[in-house]
Amino acid sequence: MTTIAAEYGHIRPVEIHFDDLDAMGMLHNARYAVLVERAVTAYWVEQGWSFDPARSRFVDIFPAVREFQITFHLPVLGVGRANVHFWIEHLGRTSLVYGFRLLSDDLAVVHAEGRRVNVNLDPKTLRPAPLSEPLRAAAAPLLRLAEPVAD
Repeated sequence: MTTIAAEYGHIRPVEIHFDDLDAMGMLHNARYAVLVERAVTAYWVEQGWSFDPARSRFVDIFPAVREFQITFHLPVLGVGRANVHFWIEHLGRTSLVYGFRLLSDDLAVVHAEGRRVNVNLDPKTLRPAPLSEPLRAAAAPLLRLAEPVAD
Protein backbone atom coordinates (compact mmCIF):
# COMPACT_ATOMS: atom_id res chain seq x y z
CA MET A 1 0.00 0.00 0.00
CA THR A 2 1.14 3.51 -0.73
CA THR A 3 1.61 5.81 2.23
CA ILE A 4 0.71 9.49 2.39
CA ALA A 5 3.09 12.17 3.65
CA ALA A 6 2.31 13.65 7.05
CA GLU A 7 3.56 16.78 8.80
CA TYR A 8 4.55 14.48 11.66
CA GLY A 9 4.28 10.76 12.22
CA HIS A 10 3.04 8.41 9.53
CA ILE A 11 -0.20 7.93 7.59
CA ARG A 12 -1.06 4.39 6.52
CA PRO A 13 -4.04 3.48 4.31
CA VAL A 14 -6.15 0.61 5.67
CA GLU A 15 -8.98 -1.39 4.14
CA ILE A 16 -12.35 -1.80 5.84
CA HIS A 17 -14.03 -5.08 4.92
CA PHE A 18 -17.61 -6.28 5.28
CA ASP A 19 -16.74 -8.37 8.34
CA ASP A 20 -15.44 -5.23 10.08
CA LEU A 21 -18.96 -3.77 10.18
CA ASP A 22 -21.65 -4.07 12.82
CA ALA A 23 -25.35 -4.80 12.21
CA MET A 24 -25.97 -1.13 11.27
CA GLY A 25 -23.29 -1.16 8.58
CA MET A 26 -20.87 0.93 10.67
CA LEU A 27 -17.29 0.04 11.48
CA HIS A 28 -17.59 -1.97 14.71
CA ASN A 29 -16.06 -0.12 17.67
CA ALA A 30 -13.61 -2.95 18.42
CA ARG A 31 -12.26 -2.87 14.84
CA TYR A 32 -10.78 0.61 15.27
CA ALA A 33 -8.09 -0.87 17.52
CA VAL A 34 -7.42 -3.58 14.92
CA LEU A 35 -6.93 -0.96 12.19
CA VAL A 36 -4.48 0.95 14.40
CA GLU A 37 -2.64 -2.31 15.14
CA ARG A 38 -2.37 -3.16 11.45
CA ALA A 39 -1.04 0.30 10.56
CA VAL A 40 1.55 0.38 13.37
CA THR A 41 2.66 -3.21 12.71
CA ALA A 42 3.09 -2.50 8.99
CA TYR A 43 5.35 0.45 9.82
CA TRP A 44 7.56 -1.65 12.11
CA VAL A 45 7.74 -4.54 9.62
CA GLU A 46 9.01 -2.04 7.03
CA GLN A 47 11.66 -0.98 9.54
CA GLY A 48 12.88 -4.58 9.90
CA TRP A 49 10.81 -5.98 12.77
CA SER A 50 9.55 -9.56 12.49
CA PHE A 51 7.49 -11.86 14.70
CA ASP A 52 10.40 -14.27 14.24
CA PRO A 53 13.26 -12.99 16.45
CA ALA A 54 15.79 -14.84 14.27
CA ARG A 55 14.83 -12.60 11.32
CA SER A 56 14.07 -9.37 13.17
CA ARG A 57 16.30 -6.32 13.17
CA PHE A 58 15.01 -5.67 16.70
CA VAL A 59 15.78 -8.92 18.53
CA ASP A 60 15.23 -7.51 22.02
CA ILE A 61 11.74 -6.12 21.37
CA PHE A 62 8.75 -7.89 22.92
CA PRO A 63 5.98 -5.25 22.82
CA ALA A 64 2.76 -5.38 24.82
CA VAL A 65 -0.12 -2.91 24.78
CA ARG A 66 -0.54 -1.47 28.26
CA GLU A 67 -3.25 1.07 27.53
CA PHE A 68 -5.60 1.91 24.67
CA GLN A 69 -7.88 4.96 24.71
CA ILE A 70 -10.16 6.07 21.92
CA THR A 71 -12.70 8.81 21.36
CA PHE A 72 -15.19 8.27 18.54
CA HIS A 73 -16.31 11.33 16.54
CA LEU A 74 -18.15 10.20 13.39
CA PRO A 75 -18.91 6.61 12.42
CA VAL A 76 -17.26 4.99 9.43
CA LEU A 77 -20.06 3.72 7.19
CA GLY A 78 -19.61 0.76 4.90
CA VAL A 79 -16.56 -0.83 3.36
CA GLY A 80 -13.70 0.95 1.66
CA ARG A 81 -10.48 2.68 2.46
CA ALA A 82 -9.52 4.83 5.45
CA ASN A 83 -6.23 6.11 6.84
CA VAL A 84 -4.54 5.72 10.19
CA HIS A 85 -2.34 8.67 11.13
CA PHE A 86 -0.08 7.73 14.03
CA TRP A 87 2.93 9.22 15.78
CA ILE A 88 4.93 8.86 18.97
CA GLU A 89 4.12 11.40 21.67
CA HIS A 90 6.54 9.98 24.23
CA LEU A 91 9.56 7.75 23.82
CA GLY A 92 10.55 6.50 27.24
CA ARG A 93 13.14 4.09 28.55
CA THR A 94 10.83 1.05 28.32
CA SER A 95 7.71 2.40 26.61
CA LEU A 96 6.28 4.32 23.67
CA VAL A 97 3.11 6.40 23.73
CA TYR A 98 1.44 6.60 20.34
CA GLY A 99 -1.15 9.15 19.33
CA PHE A 100 -3.45 8.21 16.46
CA ARG A 101 -6.37 9.34 14.35
CA LEU A 102 -8.57 7.30 12.02
CA LEU A 103 -9.18 9.50 8.99
CA SER A 104 -11.42 9.24 5.95
CA ASP A 105 -9.91 8.20 2.64
CA ASP A 106 -9.60 11.86 1.58
CA LEU A 107 -8.10 12.81 5.01
CA ALA A 108 -10.90 15.37 5.53
CA VAL A 109 -12.81 13.63 8.35
CA VAL A 110 -11.47 12.53 11.75
CA HIS A 111 -13.58 9.49 12.64
CA ALA A 112 -11.76 8.72 15.90
CA GLU A 113 -8.62 9.61 17.81
CA GLY A 114 -6.77 8.30 20.79
CA ARG A 115 -3.57 6.99 22.28
CA ARG A 116 -1.92 3.67 22.77
CA VAL A 117 0.86 2.83 25.21
CA ASN A 118 3.26 0.00 24.38
CA VAL A 119 5.70 -1.40 26.93
CA ASN A 120 8.70 -3.47 25.92
CA LEU A 121 8.86 -6.64 28.02
CA ASP A 122 11.62 -9.04 28.85
CA PRO A 123 10.23 -12.27 27.32
CA LYS A 124 11.54 -14.38 30.21
CA THR A 125 10.30 -12.30 33.16
CA LEU A 126 7.50 -10.33 31.45
CA ARG A 127 8.79 -7.24 33.26
CA PRO A 128 9.52 -3.92 31.48
CA ALA A 129 12.83 -3.91 29.58
CA PRO A 130 14.73 -1.02 27.97
CA LEU A 131 14.10 -0.13 24.34
CA SER A 132 17.15 -0.76 22.17
CA GLU A 133 19.10 1.93 20.34
CA PRO A 134 18.17 0.47 16.90
CA LEU A 135 14.49 0.71 17.83
CA ARG A 136 14.93 4.29 19.08
CA ALA A 137 16.57 5.24 15.78
CA ALA A 138 13.73 3.65 13.79
CA ALA A 139 11.17 5.41 16.00
CA ALA A 140 12.72 8.86 15.50
CA PRO A 141 10.72 9.70 12.33
CA LEU A 142 7.50 9.10 14.27
CA LEU A 143 8.31 11.52 17.09
CA ARG A 144 5.99 14.47 17.32
CA LEU A 145 8.35 16.23 19.71
CA ALA A 146 11.81 17.35 18.70
CA GLU A 147 13.56 15.47 21.50
CA PRO A 148 12.68 12.10 23.07
CA VAL A 149 11.67 12.30 26.71
CA ALA A 150 12.99 9.77 29.26
CA ASP A 151 10.60 7.86 31.58
